[in-house]
Order: sequence, then C-alpha cells, then structure tokens
Amino acid sequence: MSVEHQSARRISVTGRIQGVGFRPFVYRIAHECALTGWVRNETGRVEILVQGSSTNISAFENILINNPPPLAQPQLLNSVKCALSRQDAFIIQPSQAGSASIPVIPPDYFLCDDCLEEMSTRSERRYRYPFINCTQCGPRYTIIDALPYDRPNTAMAGFPLCPACLTEYTNPLDRRFHAQPLACPVCGPTLELHGPDGLVISDNEAALSLIVQKIKEGLTVAVKGIGGYHLICDALNSAAIQRLRDNKKRPHKPLAIMVPMSGPRGLDWLKRITQPTPIHLKLVMDPMRPIVLLPQHLETPLADNIAPGLDEIGVMMPYSPLHHLLLKAIGHPVVATSANISGEPVLTDAETVEQRLGAVTRYFLHHNRPIRRPADDAVFRIIHNKARPIRLGRGIAPVVIPLPLTVPRPVLAVGGQMKNALCLAWNNSAILSPHIGELDTLRGMQVFDQIAHDLQNLFGIHAEILCHDAHPGHDATRWAKQQQKITIPVFHHHAHASALVGEHGRIQEDTLVFTWDGVGLGSDGTLWGGEALLGRPGSWHRQATFRPFRPPGADKAARQPWRSALAVCWEIGQTYNPDPLTKQNKALLRHAWKNSINAPTTSAVGRLFDGASALILGMNTVSYEGQGPICLEAAAHHSSPVNPIALPLDWDEQNALWVTDWAPLFISLLDRQNQDKTHSSMLFHITMAQALLDQAITIRHHTGVNRVGLSGGVFQNRILTELAVTLLDNNGFSTLLHEIVPCNDAGLAFGQLIEMACR
Repeated sequence: MSVEHQSARRISVTGRIQGVGFRPFVYRIAHECALTGWVRNETGRVEILVQGSSTNISAFENILINNPPPLAQPQLLNSVKCALSRQDAFIIQPSQAGSASIPVIPPDYFLCDDCLEEMSTRSERRYRYPFINCTQCGPRYTIIDALPYDRPNTAMAGFPLCPACLTEYTNPLDRRFHAQPLACPVCGPTLELHGPDGLVISDNEAALSLIVQKIKEGLTVAVKGIGGYHLICDALNSAAIQRLRDNKKRPHKPLAIMVPMSGPRGLDWLKRITQPTPIHLKLVMDPMRPIVLLPQHLETPLADNIAPGLDEIGVMMPYSPLHHLLLKAIGHPVVATSANISGEPVLTDAETVEQRLGAVTRYFLHHNRPIRRPADDAVFRIIHNKARPIRLGRGIAPVVIPLPLTVPRPVLAVGGQMKNALCLAWNNSAILSPHIGELDTLRGMQVFDQIAHDLQNLFGIHAEILCHDAHPGHDATRWAKQQQKITIPVFHHHAHASALVGEHGRIQEDTLVFTWDGVGLGSDGTLWGGEALLGRPGSWHRQATFRPFRPPGADKAARQPWRSALAVCWEIGQTYNPDPLTKQNKALLRHAWKNSINAPTTSAVGRLFDGASALILGMNTVSYEGQGPICLEAAAHHSSPVNPIALPLDWDEQNALWVTDWAPLFISLLDRQNQDKTHSSMLFHITMAQALLDQAITIRHHTGVNRVGLSGGVFQNRILTELAVTLLDNNGFSTLLHEIVPCNDAGLAFGQLIEMACR
C-alpha cells in the first residue's frame, strides 16, 4: 500500500486499562489489522499511534473499545488524525509518567479459569503454585507502590524473574506479557508456616499439608491472602467455631463462609448450604468475588453458630490460588473471617498478626509477598432485585465514580467515625477507597492516615480542600483539622442524601431523601437519624422527622438496646423493667434522664429499631453494631401479612416540621410482649414503612416533589426497604436506592464531597 493511501491516528484511552493485559491486547489487534505504530502506558491512560489504511484503523478502533479483554473497561478519551511518520512495525514502548488525567488503579482480581486449570495440571511448571497469575488475575491495588503500574513500582520488585518467566513477561503474544505480579516456584513468593514451639515450615507443600490437617482437626489458623489475613476454621464444626468466637471475643457477629468450587459450574456446595436466586448466583461469581448475603438452606450441614439468630449467611467463593488449594484439600466450606481485632482494619504482616492474634491461633500460614495496604473483602446484599454494596473492598475498590459536576480544586473527603472510607476527587472523577473500618483505635487511625496519603500519592492528586463530618469529636474530623489545609464541615445526613443523588447524577433536581440511621449530628445540635430531607446537594431542607426521645447513657445505647426501649417508655409514660437494671440504678438513671444528664435528644430510627428489638426479642445487650435490628429483621422474615398501625403525623409549627409520633406502635408492642415475636417484628417493619409513605405523601401534597430516595444504614434492612419501595411505587413515586456507594456510613465520604462541591 502506498503512503498516499495510508493515514495515522493518535488515540487516547482511559478507564480500567492498567493491569488487565490491555497493551498486549492492543499489540495483537494492531498486528491483526496490519497497522504500524506504538502503544505505551502513561499515568492514567494508554496512548496509541496507529498507521495504515483508514478501513483497518476503523476496524482497530471498533475492536479496541467494543471487544476488550474481560477485565478491561476502556473509555475513549479522543482519537485525532495526525501526520504520518516512519513506523516500520507496531511496538510496545516503555511506560511514561506525568499525565494530567486521573489514573485508574486496578483492584485485586480473582484467579482466572486459565490459571486455575494450569495450577491443576501436573505437567505444568506452576502446578499447585499458590501465587500463579496472569494479566487477567492476581493482586493489583494491594501491591502497587506507584504509577505507572509496572513491576518495578510494585511489591514484586524484590522478586527478579527467572529466565522462563522473563520470556513470558517480554513476549507480547503471551498471556503473561507484562503481568506485573508474575511469578513461579523458581523465582516467586513462597509460603512459610509458623506454629507452636518454634515450628517453621518453608516448603510450600508441607506447609499446605499441615495447615489443612490443623483445620480438619478443629483448630483455627491464620492464612495470609491478597489484602490481609483470614482466620479459618471448619464451617461444619460447631466446637471449632465456638473456640474461634471465644478466643476472638466475637460471641454473636456472623462469620463469613468460603465455599469450595464443586460440580459442573462450581456451585454444588453453594446450593447445599444456601438458597440462591439467579441474581445471587451471578453476584457470587462476579469477578470481584464478594461476600454475598444469601438465605440459608433449611437442611444445611453448616454449624448452627455461624450466624446465630439469623437465616442469612455471608458466602464467598475462593478467589486466590491459595484459597483454591486449601478448599480443594478440605473438601467442604470453611469459616474465613477477617484476621483483626474487632472493628479494626484487617492485619497484613506476619509479626503483627502473630503478636495480636496469638490468643486466637498458634498456626500462621505466611507468605513473603508484601501487602502494601489492607483490602478487606467486599460485602453485598440483594435488595429490591439488585446488588447493593454494604462494604467496598478487595475486588472492586478503589472505585472510580464519574461526577455529575466539575471539582475545580482537588478534594479529600474523610468520611465518618464508623465504617470509614475516604474519597479523593479532582475535575470530573471521584475515587472511593476500600473499607477502612472504625477509627476509635490506634491501628484504625494509622491505616486511615496511610490510605489518605496513599490515595493522593498513587493518583498524583494532592488535596487542597478537606471535607469532614460536622461532629467535632470524630477522629477523622480532628485529623482533617491538623492538616493545615482548608477544611469544610458537612452535616452527617446531608452527606447521606448527597451520596445517593450524587451517584445517580440527579444533583440539579429536587429529591425527597429519607435518611434513617443510628445517630449523626444535625444542624440544630441534636442527634438526627430519622429525617426526610428535601432539595438537592448544597441545599437540603428538613421536612419531616420522628418524635424525639432521649436514651439514657448516650453512646452506651448503641450496645445496650434496653436504654432506647426505656427512653421511649418513659417518654410516653409506660412501664418497662429491663433485666440489666436494678431498682436503685433505675431510680438514679431516671433522675439523670429527667434532668437531661448524659441523655441527648435524638430522632434516630436506628435507635427505635434498637428499642423494638429489646421489647420484642428481649435483646437487652448486643455484641456488635446493629445486632438488634438485624435479628429483628430475621424474626420478621417468615411472618404472615400484617396490617400497619396508623401513626399520627402532625405539623410542628415551632420547628416547621412534620413529626411522626411512634407512641401507638410502642404501646402496641408493650401490650404484645411475650406474644408472637415474628408477628410483632413484622408489625414494626410494616408500620415504619407506612410512616415513611405517609410523610412522603404529605410532603408531596405541599411541595409537588415526586422522586424519593432512601439512604442511611437503616436501609440495609431488606424487609423495610422493599416494603417502603413497594408502597412508594404503588402511590406513584419514583424511588432511588444506592447501587454504587454503600447506603451506610461507608458512603459518607462520597456524600461529603458532593455536598461540598454543590455549595
């Protein structure tokens, strides 16, 4: 073909294109289309120059965007005609740094089918190798030191490639071309088992064999994975699980289960222990391999103390080579819970895990591939026929979220005190970090500080503005104020509302958002949690709430639901005698309550759920956040239809608010004490859903607003949410629910960002 018939184009591509085999893919299709030129990584994008016939270039561009590798999500930035130059072949150039666009850091991927088959084939040199990977699988986010994403910029820099691996790494036609975590038994990471009495086993097979033996014997072991350690024990052995609970001081909180691949589609064991719908099956096999909350099978062989009092369990499929080897050898499900002190980020290094979890286990399966930052497992729940994120983590985060507006200056939103996650934004994109955890411990704040700096350094975006929760006592707020940058406070429930409409891009239209959760500081200085906010980000107006009450003991109410029950009973003049309270202590507590001593006013629906769980289920104390409401929902699952109790909705002239009075509901619950718990639990749910609808109808009558959103941790409750959505739909409302950002406090940072940017 003559030069006159040739053309040249410069193509820029962004999106999820790092660490997914995108450049070798470009190389292959350029050769298939008989094009010359080059491709190279730049920070945040891939640059391509192609020369050849216009027809072939068009075919190339079509394949590039519409038929990428399975894990890639390319987005075309631009494609411009340029001058022809001398290009004798198509080559892959070295990476360059310094791009002005926001890069995309790939999350950690599950073991692909090709590598799983290779690992299972005796004749392959990576047979049973626990760190096998290619461009379509393996760790990413947890090993990256800097961008561009190349091996010298990762934790694998300390593992020089052997000649065989180097040949694969440098061959553009090989599926391991520039697979940055590339390794084999000759040159890659290895396992090392530490046990009691100074036991050390460095041989991979011997270490695996002994750790499997200990699990089968009923012991708990700690196993280092992709983003941190798991504590693992036999999921069919109730005694083993009870020892884990006792030693970890986790008496009731549900434990996640990892299920071996078995059967033609790998789902036989999953179907033995759960009752999945097609939506569940699609989610549990999604490339992010999250923990999915699934209804338990009625005849499950699992131990009954995995999720006490609940009929749902959190299940995940094995996602690392090591998981597959362990699960295949054990042959049935195991408990695989985060190796941490409750509420803290998952532990990632050998010395710390042995020091801090020595009371839980004496067997630790380590490996020598460093984890640069923790990434806990993501958690999802199916609500109203869609996957809803409960926790973002390994396999999906950091999440890049397109913004419905431009942020002119780099911003870091630091989130809340509980379920903390961070959000970094610049121009038209936001990056939401993986789950960090609670910030009331030294390790929690250390990881928070690390991730805050990591996000900015990895993306090359250094925040000029920090936005934070308006509560002055939150650790993230105090951290923000110490950074000597511009700080902007955002009220808790404004952030919830803005997170919801922001992820849907509806920031220019009025929405009525119900923000129901535990407690958060409101603009009037009280603790909100049952609010209906009308407006848009930057301009929210409180339209409705619930009758306030004052749980005695302030923060203690979160772990002692009897305090909320006592508060509502005292508020309406009813008698209630919780078991933990002696007559003398009750008198002292009532005196403090009457004088508003350590009994802050709240309108929180989450606290009403707590009170209901105490009255209906007798749950006076709980061992984990939300245990009362979670068990209340489980109790309602098998109820027959129940008619709601009509709750008064009155106009408060002084505060210009509609106020729902919960008194008739709690009077009914008191009258029904010691009766059918299932019926009473459903009565509470349907009454609260009806109260939400009544508020929505009343506000629509006065304002004309027809779009309703549900945000806040209470809407993790599937029964309540689905009841509310059904009622709203039947009454002509359009409804928004979270799909990308968690509705709980893990979404606060994104909401803070949207709220601040819209002011």
